[in-house]
Amino acid sequence: MTPEEFRASFPALERWAWLDTPGSAPAAAPVAAALRRAVDGQLSGDFDWNDWDAAADRARVRFAGWCGVPRESVATLGSLAEAAATVARFRPAGVALLAADEFQSLLLPFIAEADRDPRRPVELVPVEAGGSRSDALLERIRSGVSLVAVSETTTLDGERIDLAALRERASEVGAELFVNATQSLGVLRSPIPAAPDYLAVHGYKWMLAPRGAAWLVAAPQAAAQLHAIAPGWKTAEGAEGLFGGRPQLGGGLARCDTSQAWLSWIGAEAALGLLARLDPAAIEERALELAELFEREAVELGAVPVRAGTGSHIRVVRVARPERLAARLAETDVRARVTGDRLRIGVHGFNDVRDIERVLAAIRAA
Repeated sequence: MTPEEFRASFPALERWAWLDTPGSAPAAAPVAAALRRAVDGQLSGDFDWNDWDAAADRARVRFAGWCGVPRESVATLGSLAEAAATVARFRPAGVALLAADEFQSLLLPFIAEADRDPRRPVELVPVEAGGSRSDALLERIRSGVSLVAVSETTTLDGERIDLAALRERASEVGAELFVNATQSLGVLRSPIPAAPDYLAVHGYKWMLAPRGAAWLVAAPQAAAQLHAIAPGWKTAEGAEGLFGGRPQLGGGLARCDTSQAWLSWIGAEAALGLLARLDPAAIEERALELAELFEREAVELGAVPVRAGTGSHIRVVRVARPERLAARLAETDVRARVTGDRLRIGVHGFNDVRDIERVLAAIRAA
C-alpha cells in the first residue's frame, strides 16, 4: 500500500490536518466498515455472537504475526492499565524503577501494588530540566532493581527512549524491562528487537483500533510468572461448560486475558489487516522526517522545543500566544493539542507535508 493509498483510507483527512493521533486517530474506512457491519447485524438480528467472541483470538493471531512473536506469548486485554497491573502484581520482588513523570496508566498500577505489597516497592526517578529520561533511568539501574518500566515515546515532550541501552543495563543487574508502546507501535517499528520482557500497547492510537483493545506480550521466562488479575469464563479450566472450574494456570498467555469487548476486537482485527499492508520502515521514516520538518520550521517561527532526549514522531514546542494559536487551529481545521503554553503534534504515516504546512501557517498567523 502506498502512502497515498493509506491516506485515502481516512475520510476525515479530506477536511482535517490530523496531528492529534497521540490523543486518538481518526477512523480508517475498513475499521469503520467492520464496526458498521457488526452494528447493522445486531440491529437486524443477523449476527452470530460466537463469531464476535472469536474476534479477539483472531486479532491475537494477527498481532503476533505482525510483531513476529508466538501467539502463545500474547494476552488480549482492555487497556494498558490492565497490562501494567498484571505485571505489577506478579513481578519479582524488588524495586520497580519508573520516571516520576511517567504516564499514569503505566505508573499507577505499580504504585498501587507497592502500597499493597511492601516486597515490591517503586522508585520514581526525577527528570531534571534539560535532561533525558533515558539518562535519568540508566543512572538509577543498580542491584536491587528488579524491573524498569518505561514508555517508548512520551507525549509530555516527545522523547524517544533509548530502549537498547536500558535493555543492556537492566540485563547487567538482572532486572526485567517493561515497554509501553502505546504511543509508538503502529508508526514506529516494533521494539521487540530490544528484547523487552514485557511489551504492552493499547491500540486505539497509532494502531488505529477502537479503544478497548490492548495486547500484552511476555518473554517465556517472564510469562511463566504471570496469572490473570481478573479471571473469568474465558480463562477457566476444569469447568463443566460455563460453570464451576478454577482459573487457568498453564498454557499460553491467553490465561491472562481480561474480559473482551466484542466491538473493540472486531475493529482491532480490521485495523491489523490494514497495518499489515504497510511497510513499517517506510512509515517510520516518513513520520520522523515530517516531525523533524515541523520542529525545524516551528523553531524558526519562534517556538521552543521542550524535549531534551532523542526526538520521535511526536513533537512538543512552547509557543508565545497559545490561546490565539488554539483558535487559529480550530478555524483552519487543524487537529493538534494546545495545553498551557505547549503545542503538541503527532505524525502518522497517513500525514503528508500539507498537514505540516497547515499547522505552521497557524503558528505564523497567531
